[in-house]
Amino acid sequence: MAPRLVTVFGGNGFVGRHIVQRLAARGDRVRVACRDPEAALFLKPLGDPGQIVAVKANVGAPGEVERALAGGDAVVNCAGLLAPMGRNTFERVHVDGAANVARAAQAAGIKALVHISALAADETAKSTYARTKAAGEAAVRAAYPGAVILRPSIILGPEDGFMNMFAAIARWSPVIPIIGCPIMPKFKMESGQDTPWRFPTFEFCDFGGTRFQPIFVGDVADAVLAGLQNPQTHGKLYELTGPRVYSFRELMELMLKSTGRKRMIVPYPIPVAFITAFFMEWLPGKPLTRDQVRLLKTDNVLSGANPTISDLGITPSSIEAVLPTYLRTFQPPSGRRVRMREL
Repeated sequence: MAPRLVTVFGGNGFVGRHIVQRLAARGDRVRVACRDPEAALFLKPLGDPGQIVAVKANVGAPGEVERALAGGDAVVNCAGLLAPMGRNTFERVHVDGAANVARAAQAAGIKALVHISALAADETAKSTYARTKAAGEAAVRAAYPGAVILRPSIILGPEDGFMNMFAAIARWSPVIPIIGCPIMPKFKMESGQDTPWRFPTFEFCDFGGTRFQPIFVGDVADAVLAGLQNPQTHGKLYELTGPRVYSFRELMELMLKSTGRKRMIVPYPIPVAFITAFFMEWLPGKPLTRDQVRLLKTDNVLSGANPTISDLGITPSSIEAVLPTYLRTFQPPSGRRVRMREL
């Protein structure tokens, strides 16, 4: 296919930078639209001189969106929030922003639009994040019926905000919390060894907490390219997940294995997490919010009602193979003795 001019909204973010890299490798010209163009300058070395250009565009400002799409051939919208920051609320970015991009793309005659939503998108959800993601999908369909909508599960990879956060916590904390476990432990009677007596056992983590089907960020970027290149995907919705379902506990065990650390895994019931999140919302970056806790009350796995990443011709990567490639930076010192040169 001939090189295109592709505008990527949120291209300097965690997912966007991988999309930009793949577009540049394909030979496309890439226009990275973001609120702070200087924050996207690190992307320029990923392409040839002049191939990747950063422009100022907030998805909440229709005029800036129109200018960012002028003369373009395709657009990818991966702008999103995990927590509201000032004027950038969930409604402004996920709903109004998505609608602005879709309307401007339709008016400009853009040939392909890929909109990145979330697997948790649900118009009836208690989480504002999930409700606004669903409303954003509806706004995109109304303005640009041929849009490709991608719903990824939790995305893992370098610079992710999930595994990296817990790996950092494991550096100093003796315990790792499993959010989503019930308040009361699960009780059952089990037979002892070489005795007819039965003894009570308690499982505090029960089933291991919320279930996830995480996907590698590189696979999400490949799915975006497939949506841009294949006209048969236009107008369809795809759920993007990895090959396996994991409980919260299993993911934390994989994290500890990849970082070479031993920590105690403890249950962290939803009510306790709500209280903790209330105070953490006041910290810089909002590492945990009450809305995120609401999200953790629902499993994040395939619904079975929509096409998947396999229908895009992509075989998702194994998380066990991906985690060690970037969590090794959190491994403790090897303990090797340093030889001092005698003076």
